[in-house]
Amino acid sequence: MIKNRRYMNGLIRKWSVGIVFISILFIGCKTSETIQLKSPDGLKSITFLTDKESKDITFSVNYDNQNVIVPSVIELFSNELDFSGKLSVLKVENSSENDNWNSNFSELSTIPNHYNQTKIYLKQGEAKLNIIARAYNEGIAFAYEIPEQNGISEIGLSENIHYNFSENYPVWSTPKREKKVLTAQGKYRKIPLTELEVGAERPLLIEISDSIKIALAEAKLVDYARLSFDKGTSSTYSIMSSLDGKMGEQKQDTITGAIISERIEESIKVHKKLPFQSPWRVVMMGNSYGELLENNYIIQNLNDPSEIEDESWITPGKVLREGTLTTQGGFAAIDFVASHNMQYVHFDAGWYGNEMYDESDATTVTLDPKRSKGPFDMEAICKYAKEKGVKVMLYVNRRALEKQLDDLLPLFKEWGISGIKFGFVRVGDQDATAWMHEAIKKAAKYEMVVDVHDEYRPTGFSRTYPNLLTQEGIRGDEETVPNDHTLITMFTRMLAGAADNTVCYYNNRVKTMGSHASQLAKTVCIFSPLQFLYWYDKAPAAPVKDDALWGNTNTIGNEPELEFFNNVPTTWDETKVLQAEIGEIGVIARRKGNDWFIGCINGNTERNVAIDFSFLNENSNYKGKVYTDDESVNTRTKVNIEEKEFNNNSKLNLNVKSNNGFVIHIEKI
Repeated sequence: MIKNRRYMNGLIRKWSVGIVFISILFIGCKTSETIQLKSPDGLKSITFLTDKESKDITFSVNYDNQNVIVPSVIELFSNELDFSGKLSVLKVENSSENDNWNSNFSELSTIPNHYNQTKIYLKQGEAKLNIIARAYNEGIAFAYEIPEQNGISEIGLSENIHYNFSENYPVWSTPKREKKVLTAQGKYRKIPLTELEVGAERPLLIEISDSIKIALAEAKLVDYARLSFDKGTSSTYSIMSSLDGKMGEQKQDTITGAIISERIEESIKVHKKLPFQSPWRVVMMGNSYGELLENNYIIQNLNDPSEIEDESWITPGKVLREGTLTTQGGFAAIDFVASHNMQYVHFDAGWYGNEMYDESDATTVTLDPKRSKGPFDMEAICKYAKEKGVKVMLYVNRRALEKQLDDLLPLFKEWGISGIKFGFVRVGDQDATAWMHEAIKKAAKYEMVVDVHDEYRPTGFSRTYPNLLTQEGIRGDEETVPNDHTLITMFTRMLAGAADNTVCYYNNRVKTMGSHASQLAKTVCIFSPLQFLYWYDKAPAAPVKDDALWGNTNTIGNEPELEFFNNVPTTWDETKVLQAEIGEIGVIARRKGNDWFIGCINGNTERNVAIDFSFLNENSNYKGKVYTDDESVNTRTKVNIEEKEFNNNSKLNLNVKSNNGFVIHIEKI
């Protein structure tokens, strides 16, 4: 079905209808209709070509007069509807939107939502389908819609999209599968697109040129199979996206928790009642890595507005994991959180037995003896937390969640629990995807916030259900990730949205990853409305935990720079990427109210970092503290603090050593 074509220039006439430009071309004796949709700024466009003698739905994408995706093809397969017939356009509808929406849980508090849209009603043979496309200043998105037809109420469907390119562009890829283990937390590599491996994760960053970066992504994945990427076969330089098949028998590694499974090779990947719309297929576009990251709200824009009428109970904030699973440890963690401007204490695996055992019952407090000898009084802990104004979260593995969720939610509400971390969830096929998002909806009914671990990556559902505050799907501190890889993550994985990095501070792995100042910077650079701090560390009054299940556990100290952790927010009013070079350097400034927080993470090369403070308000004065790595400081963490004054004419030059970083907290006077 996929053909390589040479398109001849034969434009005879052109006119505009609203925002959509329609061209009639005569190529030999064939008549083709092109439908072009442009972004409000006129720089991005998608063009659909429907050749009456062809069976292909063909599109191309332009950015600033450059053809970044050359003619490419959307393929659909179904047993109930035949999508192999010749194409004809029945009608075209055009619309536009220009508004803003507000969020208390994002990287911006006011989010622009400005796009032009076209809906193309098609007939492909005897089958009817519609293509919906949107052109934003931030990129292009398209989806397909299958209407009711021919008395058919439900169909099975599969999808391939063949993205064709004019060159063998570099891509930043992490495969979803290593030795049958899902790896949304895998390592990124820069490779030619012709070397893509099956199952490459979303978003997929592609370097078109020094001044053009794009990312292939997915939005509004709710009840559908997840897409992934592979090297294509439709042209010399192509990428193919396809849907995940149904998971076969699954096993869970009893040590790491990793889900090991084979995909069942089926031609049909989703089953849907008519009518339905697919998730959005997105081409994020920008002139730099930083612009892509600043504009990643396009993913949320493609999702429905919040379904939660009263969001006041949804509390973003900072979290301390309590790993001793003792009453003493719980009280100590609550005291620490209450006195350090944190919001949550989280009790991790082991509180209801061995999380890997199917028979473990999360409606009971039954300690796993390998994790804790107790005592662990959940009722007393929750009561004390409430008195201290601290919220409690519990970890529950997917084994218990899938069996017991409807029982757990009202019970946890009765206990006084405010949130759940979903552990080792199934991802990929339609059943797993639908279960996950239905579980988040159910949690909202009981006013529970959610943090999804481990392989789940966001597609914007947190706009619709903002109780989904964060998720993993990131190679975070648990993997002892060096700074240079974190600097890849910042401009690849973080394009999708919030990520739970689990920030370490006193654990010995910090020396391997980078520095303590660069660990401080992760709270600014890696966005997460639930920000876990002091991962692997314990509150000072907690008992010693010596079971080695979570590595070297150190006691949280009283180093002066911890005030930065105390002060840093987890959601923002404004975000600016000041410097961005993937794998090399990242500097991000974020504002909350009148305060600015700047984080810098440096890679393997020592460098001078110059900060221009022109983003500060004119005619205003600010005071701030600069936190830098300094071996001469006589503390465990070697962080120096220097007070400075700033205004919007200020400049600051800092020498940042290899694998170091810095943070700055600026307050308006």
